[in-house]
Formats: sequence, C-alpha cells, structure tokens
Amino acid sequence: MTPHISAQPGDIAETVLMPGDPMRAKWAAETFLDAPKEVNAVRGMLGYTGTWRGNPVTIHGSGMGMASLSIYANELITTYDAKTLIRIGSTGAMQENVRMRDVILAMTASTVSTPSSTIFKELNFAPCADFNLLNAAHTAAKAKNSTVHVGGIYSSDTFYDERPDLNEQMTRHGILAVEMETAELYILAARHQCRALSVLTVSDHLLTHEALPSQERQSSFGDMVEIALEAAFA
Repeated sequence: MTPHISAQPGDIAETVLMPGDPMRAKWAAETFLDAPKEVNAVRGMLGYTGTWRGNPVTIHGSGMGMASLSIYANELITTYDAKTLIRIGSTGAMQENVRMRDVILAMTASTVSTPSSTIFKELNFAPCADFNLLNAAHTAAKAKNSTVHVGGIYSSDTFYDERPDLNEQMTRHGILAVEMETAELYILAARHQCRALSVLTVSDHLLTHEALPSQERQSSFGDMVEIALEAAFA
C-alpha cells in the first residue's frame, strides 16, 4: 500500500492504462476488461484490474495535471512494479489537419516545466514515447481505420491558458495538440526503465473552437482504449 493507492501486493498488473478521469477508468474497465475488480478508491481515484484476452491489465485514474499523474505513476512503478504505462485521454488539437475524434499518438511531449524539472536543472530533457509501443499503436489504429496522427504534443500545467503567443508558437512548430500529463509520464518511464505511451482522442480544437459534449466524449473514446490494449500486447 501507498499513501494514495490501497491495492494489495499482486493487485496491480504490469500493464496499466491511465485515464485522467477516475470515472473513465471505471467505464473502460467495465467495458473492455473481463472480471474487473476495484483495487483502489483512495480519494476517489479509482483503479481496476482484470484481464484482456487473458492478459492482466490495470486501469487506474491519474487525475488532472502532471503533478497528480506523477504521484500515481511513481507509486505504480516503484511499489507495484508496473512496467508499461499508457495514458488514454482527451486532447485539444492545434493543427488544421487534425479533426475532432482523431487519434493522436504522442511521439514527444514539449513542456514549460514538470515536477521533474528541478532534477535536470539547466538541461532541457526531451521526453519521448517507447518506440515499440508507438509503432504497435500506429499499426492497431490503421487496422481499425482510425484517423491517426503521430508527432509532438504539448503538455501544459495550465488549463485556463492566457498565453496565446505560446500557443501560436506551438502551432507554428507543428505541435499536434495540447494536454496536461504526458511529459511527466515519459520522464518517469525513462527514469525507471519502463515503457510509456500516450494515446489521445481529440475532444476539442483550439483553432476552430469545436468541442465534444461530455456524453459524446465517452462514446468516442472506445477506439483509443482498444488501440492502447492492442499496443500493450502486440
């Protein structure tokens, strides 16, 4: 047990999918896993373990932002021996060719700062995905006929952003989308020699100002979960 996860030894699988929303973790576990069992509910951050095609899988919420994800990812890795961590979440598109409900595979994650920034001091560390996971996820997305984009994203710790100039530079330099967790996940995976990937679904668009209603978000995220599972066990 840890301060934030009440799971017992053996309750957490080596493969963990991490949505930000704990209720989305519940939905994904009940929808895609066989015999899902609740293994954590501390502070309402739900986690479930079951099997997918016979493979043990945990789906555990991360909360919003890199600070929250850092807590859960650290504990899942160091206490429960998680080896593969895949973020499944929503993202805001920053390029005209990226459409609503498209899938984005984050190859790299730019950021202003993360909870790990003080470790690197003056170094600008470049967080990136595990290539084998990335490649497998791309193959899975193509097999599902999903519209998929692979490239750099931007991880921000500010949801209500008041830096349009920074967003403009992200768009100018080809950043596909913005979200709030991936950079820290990739850094932690590198530190602990784990595999990590972010599989994201476009739920809103910074250029067109489109946004999916909450009910449509959930129904559109099924492909993303399946892609993540296929990639984990390719």
